[in-house]
Amino acid sequence: MRYCEIVIDCHYSGLNPIRFGYEDCAPLHSFGPAVRGHWLLHYVTSGFGTCVRKGIPHKVGPGEIFVIPPYEEHYYEADHDKPWKYIWIGFTTNQTLPDILSQPVIKCPGAGKIFEEMIHCKQMENGRSAFLAGCLWRLIAVLLEQGKSTFDYVDKAVHYIHSEYANGITVQEIADHLNLDRSYFSTIFSKRMGVSPQEYIINHRLTTAAELMVTYGESPSTVAASVGYPDLFQFSKSFKKLFGMSPRMYIKYATTQNDNP
Repeated sequence: MRYCEIVIDCHYSGLNPIRFGYEDCAPLHSFGPAVRGHWLLHYVTSGFGTCVRKGIPHKVGPGEIFVIPPYEEHYYEADHDKPWKYIWIGFTTNQTLPDILSQPVIKCPGAGKIFEEMIHCKQMENGRSAFLAGCLWRLIAVLLEQGKSTFDYVDKAVHYIHSEYANGITVQEIADHLNLDRSYFSTIFSKRMGVSPQEYIINHRLTTAAELMVTYGESPSTVAASVGYPDLFQFSKSFKKLFGMSPRMYIKYATTQNDNP
C-alpha cells in the first residue's frame, strides 16, 4: 500500500516541503537507480531494506532514516522476508543542513514521533504545507541534538546578549546560564572578543541605542528603556562616555552629517 499526499509548493524560505507519503512495501519492492531534484528522507517504522548511494549498499531497519540528497544517484529495495514500511518527506531548502544529513543512514528513533505526526497533514487543507514545514524544523532540531555542539561558550554568550540586552542582564546571569564560574567565563570571553563581557553588553546596548535614535527617530527616553537603562540619567552618562557627546547632541550631529554627505 502506498499513500502520497498532495503538498503545495509554497516556496518557503528555509525548509520547504514538496512531497509527503508513506508505504507498506511488498517484498523486494525497489526504486531506481534514479536522481531527484530535492532532499528526500525515509523513516523506517518496521521491516528492513537496502539503500544504495554512490554504489555502496546500506542496510536500513526500524528507527533509522535513509537520506537521499538532491541530484545524487540512488537505489533502494525492500527486504525479501521482512520488507520495510516507511514514511517519507521531500523538501527543498536554502539552509545549511546539519552535518549528520551527509550520512546515508541515520539512527534516530526519536524522529519516529515527528514522522508519525506528519501523517496528520492529510486532515488539513490550507495549512498542510506550513504544518509539514514545522515538522521538518522539529526534525532538524532532533538531528542537531545528536551531533556535537557547534557553538562554544562565547558564541552562546554573544547570542544571549544580543537577544536579552534590553532586560538588564548581568555577567553573573550569563555565567550561570552557561554553568561556568564567572571569573573563568570573563577570561575566555575577553580573550576571544577583546573586551570584557560587561564592556560588550554596554557597547551593544549603546550602539543599538544610537541606531534607534538616528535610523528610527526614537527619543532618548524611549531608547533608554528599550536597551536596558531604566534611568535616563545613567543612560545619558554611559552614552556620552562611549560616543563623546550626549544622546541629543549625537542625534543633532548625525542629522547634520546626513544632510551634508
